[in-house]
Amino acid sequence: MPNEPSRNGPSGNGPSGNGPSGNGPSGIVEDRTPRVLVVWCPDWPVVAVTGDDPVAVTEGGRILACSAGARAAGVRQGQRLKLAQRLCPELELRDRDPEAETRRFEPVVAAVEAFTPRVEVIRPGLCAIPVKGPGRYFGGEEALAAKVRTAVADALGRPPVPDAVPGAVTPEFPETPATPETPTTPQAPQAPEPPEPPHAQVGVADGLFAAVLAARAGVLVPAGRTAEFLAPYPVSALGDEALAELLGRLGLPTVGAFAALPPEAVADRFGPSGTVAHRLARGLQPRPLVPRDQEPDLAVEQRFDPPEPLAEPLVFVARTLAEALHRRLAGAGLTCRRVAVEVACADGRSASRLWRHEGRLSATALAERVRWQLQAWQGMGTFTDGQEGFTLLRLAPDGLSPDQGRQLALWGQAVADDRVERAVARVQAVLGHAGLRRIEPAGGRGPGEQAVKVPWGEPYEAAVPADAPWPGRLPEVWPAVVLREPTPVRVLDEAGRSVTVDGRAGVSARPALVVVRGREEPVDGWTGPWPAVEYWWDQSLARRRARFQVVVGDGRALLLTVEGGAWYLEAGYD
Repeated sequence: MPNEPSRNGPSGNGPSGNGPSGNGPSGIVEDRTPRVLVVWCPDWPVVAVTGDDPVAVTEGGRILACSAGARAAGVRQGQRLKLAQRLCPELELRDRDPEAETRRFEPVVAAVEAFTPRVEVIRPGLCAIPVKGPGRYFGGEEALAAKVRTAVADALGRPPVPDAVPGAVTPEFPETPATPETPTTPQAPQAPEPPEPPHAQVGVADGLFAAVLAARAGVLVPAGRTAEFLAPYPVSALGDEALAELLGRLGLPTVGAFAALPPEAVADRFGPSGTVAHRLARGLQPRPLVPRDQEPDLAVEQRFDPPEPLAEPLVFVARTLAEALHRRLAGAGLTCRRVAVEVACADGRSASRLWRHEGRLSATALAERVRWQLQAWQGMGTFTDGQEGFTLLRLAPDGLSPDQGRQLALWGQAVADDRVERAVARVQAVLGHAGLRRIEPAGGRGPGEQAVKVPWGEPYEAAVPADAPWPGRLPEVWPAVVLREPTPVRVLDEAGRSVTVDGRAGVSARPALVVVRGREEPVDGWTGPWPAVEYWWDQSLARRRARFQVVVGDGRALLLTVEGGAWYLEAGYD
């Protein structure tokens, strides 16, 4: 392909300009994708909590991660809690603990940091390093991956997972790639005694996106063959649900089929987000490199004289530094992919860690990650309160790129004043970043789907518009109380038989009695049903349900839902 820029190194010093400098006569930088090594620890949210197998970690009313025993019973990431408990009645549910995840992941990061200080923590359980320098020093990519795998296994306290495919590179890729959150290593037996320690998988590929998938598959993708490796994956692996749904309807179910489209046609049809996904599908960087003669120094820091003996005051300073960092980036018209958190002590000790930013972290969220990192360092004994004291806290942006901006609302979006922001920062420092939330409108038919809780300070963009047409939505009389989890009830007719609703929304008999938690309530009036058939084109999301409004004997009005022949109490009216 003569028009495709090389990603395997310089190709000569001819007039095309693809020599060692990588710059042609027009000043355009050659579109090379750096090699990246990723360390992935499967089901890390489960590792950070206590509980006997089977156990699952929940977030937002769904399964975030689960143990091997739960997975063997059919529990999967993204499932609703009721479905997971129906599949595995003995399943233990635990709330997510991001601070424990960060603290327990620190030994893994420290083990990887022995090979290069440029360790990027994407999230607890997933970190990445550039391959170019460490690969040359340690004898190549295969040798580096083997050493990293061994070091991480030692940090986790278990033997390393063997290479998925022996040799310096992986000549053949699996025909059916692993799903993004499903490890390809053999599953552990259900309820092991004693439980096995966590393990890690290592992968290498061109670019971070492909390297993450390579780590989940446990393979080393040869340079220049990343597009071939990505080709069999479903388009949902690109991380854009709306785009994946549209591509599926257009007959492009795989990444390879999407990558085969001309870039110009993709840009015209799908816009900027489609262009980014198309570059990822072809094994390229999300956007072309932008040449800069010298990056401006936008780092912010606070020095302490005398040294600060406690770590907690650094969290409040971090909020001020994060706001100053955002102002500097905005003033320069830039955004960053990562932020380095650097701390120094009076005795000369120092530590630094990279956190993923990508322009999405607010000042509050960035300060929260500083707090997690300080607690992780203290948990490992890197720093201890009351000894020597801290002399420096520094936040340095990394991976600068032009800021494309975000469209904000012109009216109707409240802006808190400085005193409220300071109070919010203090509350979040105690309760955690997700401990204080605001309500945002969202799209959906049920009352519980039309509002979401968003951590204060985090930007929010609804996945589906709230003001779009929603056939089957209830009339504009909203219930005053919406249950967090619908309560099972029984709806009976005058003969004591269960009331049913057929496929044409026909009711078998007039509801006469509602049994809620063993208490019988006579029905004085009712209206409905409002049927809704959702996601009929996707078997994994498809559902059929109908809603009724009923008035019971004591004057209360209830919102009932029937789905799969079962009745539930969803909400109540004043």
